[in-house]
Order: sequence, then structure tokens, then C-alpha cells
Amino acid sequence: MSKIKKALSNPFYLNNSIMILLFFVSWGIWWSFFQIWLTNSLGFSGSQVGTIYSFDSAITLILMLVYGTLQDKLGRKKNLLIFCTVLEIFLGPFFTWIYVPMLKASFFAGALLGSIYLSAAFLAASPTFEALIERMSRRFNFEYGQARAWGSFGYAVAALIAGYLFTINPYLLFWIGSLIAVVLFLVLLFLNPEKNPVNHKFENKTENMHEKNTPSIKDILSVFKMWDVWKIIIFIIFSWTFYTVFDQQMFPEFFTKFFSTSAVGEQAYGILNSIEVFLESIMMGLVPILMKKIGVRKTLLLGIAIMVIRIGGCGLVTNPVGVSFIKLLHAPETAIFILAMFRYFTLHFDTRVSATLYMVGFQIAAQVGQIVFSTPFGALHDRIGYNKTFLIISLIVLLAGIYAFFIIKKDDQDVNGQPLA
Repeated sequence: MSKIKKALSNPFYLNNSIMILLFFVSWGIWWSFFQIWLTNSLGFSGSQVGTIYSFDSAITLILMLVYGTLQDKLGRKKNLLIFCTVLEIFLGPFFTWIYVPMLKASFFAGALLGSIYLSAAFLAASPTFEALIERMSRRFNFEYGQARAWGSFGYAVAALIAGYLFTINPYLLFWIGSLIAVVLFLVLLFLNPEKNPVNHKFENKTENMHEKNTPSIKDILSVFKMWDVWKIIIFIIFSWTFYTVFDQQMFPEFFTKFFSTSAVGEQAYGILNSIEVFLESIMMGLVPILMKKIGVRKTLLLGIAIMVIRIGGCGLVTNPVGVSFIKLLHAPETAIFILAMFRYFTLHFDTRVSATLYMVGFQIAAQVGQIVFSTPFGALHDRIGYNKTFLIISLIVLLAGIYAFFIIKKDDQDVNGQPLA
């Protein structure tokens, strides 16, 4: 209870929690049903949906590198987040009057234009929000996982609401996303605890001195010369990649097919998705405790084991109740990957380039994997069905886990960043 009171008394924790909450509500209200919308509402095939996701990944990959570099140079400034939020405000108009007509008139041109917008406004913005809040957590003494949990909570609430609104009119989701983005824009502009001198007591002086030495472009680009980063990139390509390929590109339609009508299935998926992400928000608060107990390395290996069981289990179970319970394993898996990978980078590498490391070693690596796997696996499930495709994905992740066992560093090895407490 005392830890909760301490967190709530920290204005930086509250401010950053509100930011991540609003961003994930604005994103989750439509993104949670994006694949269902593409297949059920617009009638695209698995191969076409895979192409759209591949385009998204390619553009996001480029923008993540740009955003990561810019945010490391900006430090704690929110200029980049404000730019992304302005783009998010136009979500409703873009989908209604530009994206859908272009997809129908010229599929590839529409997919490309949509990917540029969605990547700039949401897909590359998400890790940028996360990277800034992680930096703020080290600077102003609050637990990143506890703040990030509010993002998962917001996504859960958004997914639950979306499940009902989607059956009324899918376009409601995009316009509500625009409305929430307006609120986020106002928060970014007018809520700034740093302007109040009283709040400086929350500042970590050591971290302040370290970050005063802003990394140069040379320092940032040196990330690409680190063999240890490339080892992690290979691991992520064959593991976390399937968060999007499996969870976003395939699972929604797979799950809704268990039900008598698409409307019933969409509502059931909305409820399942919201329960799952609500549990994820709880796990965001528990995983930091787990990392302190068993260490960062063992936590990461646990996450990969859960992923193998979850994806493989969905390929073996043939009823909606069983699939639902297995899908809930996504909650600890997501929290572990996001928090433990961030902590791995800040433990073993220079924290001044944490945003670039997170973008390149985690998010961009996953985007590369999605470009490689989205279209082929979309075509594969068109040919052999979801269940067999899931088993193949699970086998790939298992091999990635074996590889990770040998390349992930021990917690006391090469500590070049912030040591474990």
C-alpha cells in the first residue's frame, strides 16, 4: 500500500500514466479489430491482409529508426509525440474518405498510403511513447512497468468497447480514436510537471548528470556496430515477430470462426481481448517484481517458453473455451517481452541511447520479421488452415528459444548500463 501511495504522489508517474493510457485507448479502439475489419467488412483474403501488414512493417521499420534517433537527441522533450498525436487526430477522416476508397480503387496504392499514415501516427509512435516514458521513469524515480500498465488497461477497455461498437458501425472506432487523440494532444501541451520547481525533489540526480551528456549521432549509429545487438535482433525476428503475425494478423478471424455468426464472434473476441489485455496490465506491475526475484535473463527465457505453449496450444485445441484460456497466456508473455527486453538493454548497454536500442534491437527487428513472414504465412494459412500454421509458428519460436538460451547474457555479465538494484 505504501508503494502505491508513493507512486500516486509522484506527478511524473501520474502524467506519464495518463499519456500512455490515452495513447493506447486511441490506438486500441480500432487496432484490436483491424484484421477483422479487413477480412469481414472489406472482404480481403489472408494473402491480401498479409500484404497490408508487410507494408505496415516496412514503413514502420524505417520510421522507428528515425523516431528512435530523434527521441534520443530530444531527450525528455515531447515534440515528436505531439507531432504523432496531431496525425492521430485525423484517423477518422483518413479511414472514411481516403484509405477505404483507395484500397478498393487500387489495392497496392491504398495499402502503401495507409501504411505511411498508420506507421507515422501509431505503429512507430507506440515504441516512441514507451521509450520516452521509460527514460522519464529512470529520471524521476517511478517504476516503468507500473506506468506502462495503464497503457494495457486503456487498450483493454478500448477493446471491450470496440467489440460492441464494431457490430453497430466499424467506422465509429476510427472516429472515437480521433476524439481520444484530441484529449491526448491537450495533455501533451498543457500538463508538464517539470515546470513546477516543487516537483524537482523527485529527480534522480545521478541519472540527470548522465543524460546531460546528449549522445551524438556517432554514438547512436554505433549501435549498429555492436555484435551483441545483432544477436538480439536475430532472436527477436524469430520470436516477437509473431506477436503481430499470429495475434494481429491471424488470431482474430481464427477465433470468430468458432461462432455461429460473425457478429457474435466479434463481440466474443472483443470480450476475450479486453480480459487478456486487462490481465496484461496487471502483469506489467508484477513482471518487475519477477525480474528482481529471478533476474532479467531467466524472465526472458520464461517469456519465450510461454509463447511456444500459447501459439502451439491454439493449433491443437479445437474449441473456443480452450482457445480462450490458452490465449490468456498472452498477458504474461507480452509484459515479459516488453519490460524484460527494455531492462536487458538498459542493463547491458549505454542508457543514453536506450530509445535507439529499443527501436533497433526490439521493435525494428520485429518489423523485419513481419516483412519476411506476414505475406508467406498469410498465404500458408489460406492453403493449409490456421491450426497447422500455428504449429509451424510454434516450432520456429521453439528454435528461437534454444538459440536465446546461448546468446542472452547473464545479469552480472557486461553491465554497461544501469545495474540491477
